[in-house]
Amino acid sequence: MSEAAIEQRSQNARPHLRPLYGAAQVREIDRRAVAGQTSAGYALMQRAAVAAWRELRERKPDAARIDIVCGPGNNGGDGYAIASLAKNDGVEVRVWAVGEPRPGSEAALACAAWRQLGTVHPYAPGVLDGAGLIVDALYGTGLSRAPVHAAAVAIAEIRSSRAWVLAVDLPSGLHADTGQPLAQAVRADLTVSFIGRKFGLYTAQGPDHAGERVFDSLGIDADADIESLAHLLDASELRSALPKRARGAHKGGNGYVLLIGGDSGFAGAILLAARAALRSGAGLVAVATRGEHAGVLAAAQPEAMFRGVDDAGALQPLLKKASVIAIGPGLGQHDWGRAMWRAALETRLPLVVDADALNLLAQTPTRRDNWVLTPHPGEAARLLGRDVKTIEADRLKAARALADRYGGSAVLKGAGTLIAGASGVAVCPYGNPGMATGGMGDTLTGIVGALIAQQLPPETAARIGVLAHARAGDLAAQQGERGLLPGDLIDSLRAVVNP
Repeated sequence: MSEAAIEQRSQNARPHLRPLYGAAQVREIDRRAVAGQTSAGYALMQRAAVAAWRELRERKPDAARIDIVCGPGNNGGDGYAIASLAKNDGVEVRVWAVGEPRPGSEAALACAAWRQLGTVHPYAPGVLDGAGLIVDALYGTGLSRAPVHAAAVAIAEIRSSRAWVLAVDLPSGLHADTGQPLAQAVRADLTVSFIGRKFGLYTAQGPDHAGERVFDSLGIDADADIESLAHLLDASELRSALPKRARGAHKGGNGYVLLIGGDSGFAGAILLAARAALRSGAGLVAVATRGEHAGVLAAAQPEAMFRGVDDAGALQPLLKKASVIAIGPGLGQHDWGRAMWRAALETRLPLVVDADALNLLAQTPTRRDNWVLTPHPGEAARLLGRDVKTIEADRLKAARALADRYGGSAVLKGAGTLIAGASGVAVCPYGNPGMATGGMGDTLTGIVGALIAQQLPPETAARIGVLAHARAGDLAAQQGERGLLPGDLIDSLRAVVNP
């Protein structure tokens, strides 16, 4: 999803610090907020309903009828409270219950308040036929296993309906900690979440199921001792990490990127990486590639220095000049690629490792602190000795495992790219489906390499590089996602790295 479709709204929002929590952490924040205060939980539920109804009204001001599907817990209580607000606004409301609230609970109070205004109907298959606007208030963060019986049927019918859907706090059936459906989950047009941002809304399948995401803290600040799972990157970080250059800046001060790749028949990948490095502000960009490619590539991008390198010995003069090595695009896994990989590993220079260099690393694992690994899920699976399904089932666990095993920073690419390193995990909320095309990873390699060359620490370069890459992708996608090419993203980079 493009960032243009994502709205972050929080009463206590702070730039550069937007923590993401799992279900257990959010429950603890909620518990502390209401501890020892009579009716505080019910008041919080009312505030959540007001926030959700406000967002719905902004997007659907002419709605004449809504169907609200309520579960037995607090998420259902939010639904009952929304129903009361809608009824008082003159909207026709139909409430469908999947289970009864626990007697004496806040949800039971909200249900009783609704019953003063309207009727609670037991949910039955088919009742949502023809619905134009549905509020999903079945399950929130408390769900940890696949819904069954009527709840499963309700989720399936909401998914298959043509209605516009608001999910309250979390699309029902989505795991708050992983972003993966528990069997199946509601696909919402808008998700309004509360108390703490849920990690699962921002990675894996979470963005697809959440639709537009809006967050409201309801005025609650999490205690400092409640550790978040990760934090959300913010576009404002580009400004602080990439300040305006001094008037006396020179190319030597902006770093020397050495890109290694482009085995026979794979020149395009290393050309994209070189172009991205140049557009990201590197002072000098050199490319070590197969001799047969050097002349053609130099004609295609004369601003970079292309050198035909047929063995590790010929690479040495370039290694002596470099500030950083970015290796992998088009590298291959044959004798030439292996020789280049071994030569890069023998240096003490910071490395950006991508594509076939990652596959070579998986074959002979090693560890160092001054590199950035940029695997997609398939490469991550090889690095960790797992399958892709396991990686995608818990992307957070996989990203952490990559950084723990190999050191440095690991960028697990995909929807909601994760960057894991010594300072924790960051999640990128930007980017779009148009970026799912060959060569996009090569551009990221060039960007991160250029940022390290400009003296950003590798972990910082990984985060800012992912951020710049995604923002450039979104800028390029303004002309449409389908048909978006890496070159379009590269053309947008200069605007992004000069915030």
